[in-house]
Amino acid sequence: MAVTYNDLYMDLRQELRRAGIEAATLEAREIVCFASGKTAEQFLRDGRLYASEKVVQDVETLKQRHLAGEPVAYLIGEWEFYGLPLDISDAVLIPRVDTEVLAGQAMEYINTLEKARVLDLCAGSGCVGLAIASRCKGAHVTLGELSSDALKICRQNIRRTGLSGRVVPISVDALGKPDRSIGEYDCIVSNPPYIPSADIEGLDVSVKDYEPLLALDGGDDGLDFYRSISEKWRSVLAKNGRLYFEVGIGQADDVMRIMRNAGFGDIEIVKDTLGINRVVYGTVREDIE
Repeated sequence: MAVTYNDLYMDLRQELRRAGIEAATLEAREIVCFASGKTAEQFLRDGRLYASEKVVQDVETLKQRHLAGEPVAYLIGEWEFYGLPLDISDAVLIPRVDTEVLAGQAMEYINTLEKARVLDLCAGSGCVGLAIASRCKGAHVTLGELSSDALKICRQNIRRTGLSGRVVPISVDALGKPDRSIGEYDCIVSNPPYIPSADIEGLDVSVKDYEPLLALDGGDDGLDFYRSISEKWRSVLAKNGRLYFEVGIGQADDVMRIMRNAGFGDIEIVKDTLGINRVVYGTVREDIE
């Protein structure tokens, strides 16, 4: 039976809602647009037209994969962050709204500087660093990432966003000491792996079975990367430079202590839109060498 794009979308949205998917409206639209090769604007324009049998079959296949746990971002190979459409693969975490708090807090500081060198450490898709570069015109951003597959996505997103002149990717290990050749930065931002190793098996299927373990596992207590970055990477921050972290639920106080012990002062905690402590940032103290 022939169905219109609107009917296809409405039926899919209803099925996703029945499955308990909160973002059913957005995800149904993204799936139908991807299967039909249409932009959101074209989908709205063509909603009353009939979809081909192939599009209907492709939507059904994508729906079944999604209901089995595969995230929509991996199904369609892209996702939006801070208004930027970005390439996504299963080598990187899917950008989340929570992480926009990290990017926004760092932007407020960076925009007070005439020029700024910014390091996005554990960059993944590069979403945070690219958002900063897109909104802070005086910023030059380095995307630091260990995974070669993730660095490939970083390079694709640098090209896609047209920020090649101000953003560069480099291979670095956040758990190791930085090479002094990378220079000095005014700001480091990081959304590091922060899930305690023992908790990973209990994560939702869409996370533990699809998102990269390298980007999730923060060690026994989930704090390995916070310790390493605070202690080892402080050395590449300029005088009065700032370090911004995204943190997991219940980790803010621990991260604050780690940063204080590593020589950071003026440490602040910022909540996300749900009132959860989500970002911790501090400034290099001049009295610590």
